[in-house]
Amino acid sequence: MRVLITGGAGFIGGALISKFLSETEYFIFNLDKLGYASDLSRIKSFDSNYQKRYSFLEVDLSNKEEALDAVRESNPDLIMHLAAESHVDRSIDGPETFVYSNVVGTFNLLEAAKDHWQKLSEIRKNNFRFHHISTDEVFGSLGKTGQFRETSPYDPRSPYSATKAASDHLVSSWHHTYGLPTILTNCSNNYGPWQFPEKLIPTVILNALFEKPIPLYGDGLNIRDWLFIDDHIDALILVAMKGQIGTSYCIGGNSEKTNKEVVHAICNSLEEICPTNNPYKNLISYVNDRPGHDRRYSVDTSRIHLELGWKPKCTFDMGIKKTINWYKDNLKWCNTVLTRSPTLGQKIDFT
Repeated sequence: MRVLITGGAGFIGGALISKFLSETEYFIFNLDKLGYASDLSRIKSFDSNYQKRYSFLEVDLSNKEEALDAVRESNPDLIMHLAAESHVDRSIDGPETFVYSNVVGTFNLLEAAKDHWQKLSEIRKNNFRFHHISTDEVFGSLGKTGQFRETSPYDPRSPYSATKAASDHLVSSWHHTYGLPTILTNCSNNYGPWQFPEKLIPTVILNALFEKPIPLYGDGLNIRDWLFIDDHIDALILVAMKGQIGTSYCIGGNSEKTNKEVVHAICNSLEEICPTNNPYKNLISYVNDRPGHDRRYSVDTSRIHLELGWKPKCTFDMGIKKTINWYKDNLKWCNTVLTRSPTLGQKIDFT
């Protein structure tokens, strides 16, 4: 099987490629434009035997010709589309980049995929899949009760979530209009090793380790459902291989936490792993809330559980400890990737 993964230099894409290289015999094509948050060091750590099945394509999907050429070159049986700008705060400061990357890029990839799929032999055509990976943020904000599910109405509140919602609609329409065999997944907040350090959990870990203020938006009571990266990767592969064409699946960690609870959980775990005389919680500093900050996300995973048998294996406590230990042991990597950030990691994402 030939698999084209877009955004493979990102957090989720890199984990997906690593899983495919280590546990399958597939030929993997990694398409990425290499933005500030991109990193290939995880994939480059694989030895030459794995590298024989891996190809890197430096492509910006907002360029139509580059997208067409990349799909022709990779000649895929499966496309897993993760490439996207994903930092909410950055989308507020500069939404245009998000429109080009998330909307125009998805449109160009769909057009290239449609052209490729229509020319395949019947056997390959019947087995082809286009899997679009999206976010639960497209559904907006919840009150104290309720959960997002596949039938939830779209109600995006930020430029980031609006562009992801647009890309979801494009994917769905290319299936219904042209017959392209698409599958869509909407996931909750991911965390784990190798995540770019400007995201909430690595930011808290690193600031705590270096005894810097730990920023917390507003009252800290915004709620997110946290999904450990390994569980998400297992779900993505399962959906890509066995999911129902033309439908969507919500993927969540069943771990609803307020941002305040997340920060306190990290501080408590750090007290066990790296005890200090000054409690880590003393570093917590409340900062002004950001515009349009959604209050609560929660994901109903009933469909993927009932249809495909998936459920998360990693509890939040287990995942946090694994994540803390990884960042503690990989501070050199963190410093290296942060030097590529336009604001040296000062733009912290609390989605």
